[in-house]
Formats: sequence, structure tokens, C-alpha cells
Amino acid sequence: METVEKFEAARPRLLSLAYRIVGSHQDAEDAVQTAWTRVQVADLSEVAEPDAWFTTVTARLCLDLLRARERRGELPLLLDDIGGEQTGADEAFLRREDVSRALLVLLGELSPAQRVAYVLHDLFAVPFDRVATVLEATPAAAKKLASRARGRLRDARPPESGTATGHPSSSGYPDTAAHLEIVEAFLAAARGGDIARLVTLLAPDAVRIADPRLLPAGAPTEVRGATAVAEETRLFADRIAVTTTLLLAGSPAAVIAPGGHPFALIRFRIEDRLVRAIEIGQCMPGTISPS
Repeated sequence: METVEKFEAARPRLLSLAYRIVGSHQDAEDAVQTAWTRVQVADLSEVAEPDAWFTTVTARLCLDLLRARERRGELPLLLDDIGGEQTGADEAFLRREDVSRALLVLLGELSPAQRVAYVLHDLFAVPFDRVATVLEATPAAAKKLASRARGRLRDARPPESGTATGHPSSSGYPDTAAHLEIVEAFLAAARGGDIARLVTLLAPDAVRIADPRLLPAGAPTEVRGATAVAEETRLFADRIAVTTTLLLAGSPAAVIAPGGHPFALIRFRIEDRLVRAIEIGQCMPGTISPS
């Protein structure tokens, strides 16, 4: 098979891999296309495994991009970005690829090297010796990076339904399993526009407080009363549709993440199995760090 045919056959997998590393459809496309330009001028006559070589080149380009972003400093997603072309393209690709929204959000909290190590090894089964080549590290160091990433993701990802064990009361954390159930029921009802169900999940004197930077002009920063809070969810159906749950310090929370990009963090105060307060704040870099 000619080089061009080999690369085109590998392109869908490379794009899928690049997307999970960089979290942007356009950046993933650019990385894969740049990899192709390098392949065109390379001598592959002595390359025993072209697919592995394509993966290495693409992953290195993605790593360089992540490091460049880190040097620049990531800016929070703004209100105008919600319906923007970039987030729209990322949202469409996320759904088409069936990528976990929560996973993308949490991958964004890892260091560039941790993210590359985890995606390559845990998601694409690339051996650690090849991961080490991409990172210019030893296989042992690559294993350690993937392990740290795995641990951070595990601590922040909600457990499977019915498997949450909660935290000891001495830790100061709430009953994780019960509270997670309430948060997920709240979000499910909000997505379905089930106002009656929402009211039953809210305390009568429930309050919703939001950062004004996250709201349309004129929208109140504070809404009080179960019915008022429930009915307001109709105004934000587009945001609720791109919300996913995660754990922060052992407590269930939610993040609005169009295209997998964190926009706002939703914290819930739950007492007596009712939502008493909802606080919505801007997602700044590191806000949802699972570490």
C-alpha cells in the first residue's frame, strides 16, 4: 500500500486520537494535516510500522499544541462563545464521536504530558515504550504520568449508578451516592422540561445564585422559591443540554460544557434530600481540578 493510502486509512483514527488530546475539532484537524505534510517528505522505507509512526508524529504535534496553550494561559469560555462556530463544531464532533463530555472536561485539567500519556495508553492502547517516545521520557516515567492522570480522573468522575459508596461522616463530605442521585434527577428533569418534577426536588425556599457574567442582559442574579427556580430552567435549555456531572472534593456538582469546553460550574447545596441552593459560577482554569 502506498504511503498516501496508508495515511488516509489511518486518518479517522488519528483525528479521533488528536481530538481527545487537544479537545478541539479544528485543532485536531490541523494536527493531522500537519502530520500528513511531514509524512509526505519523510522516508518510510525503513519504518516497520507506519501506523505507529503516524500516531507518534500526530501525538507529538498535539503535545506541542497543549504546551503552547499552557504557556499562553487558557481563558475562560465567554457567554458569546456558547453558540459560536468553534463550540458548535466541537459539539457536533463530540456527539458524532460519542465522546464522554465529562471525560473531555476532566482531561482539560491534566498537565499536557499526563493527558497525552492517558489518551495514548488508556484510550488507544499505545504501548508505554511508544508513549515514552512521544513524551521524550522513559517508559517508567510515561507509566507514572498515565497512572497519575488515571487517579485524578477517577477521583472526579461520578461512580456508576448503584456503585457509589459515599464518604465517612468524619470526612465532612455529604452522602455522595444519595446526593449524586438527586443532582442527576434534577438535571434529567430540567433537560426534559419537567417543571413539576423539579419542584419536588427543590426545597420550597430554594435559591439560585449566578455570576452575572454568565447571564443574558437583564437576567436576575438571584431567583428564590422552588417554582421560580424550576420555571427558569426553561430559559436555559441549551445550556442544560450540554451539562455533565462530576465530583468536587467528593461532592456532586455539574459543569456546563458546550463542545466539552467548561463554561460554568454548578454547585448544589442539598439538605434533607432537597436542593436548597444552586450556585453557578464561571469556570476559570483549575476551578474543577480533581486534584
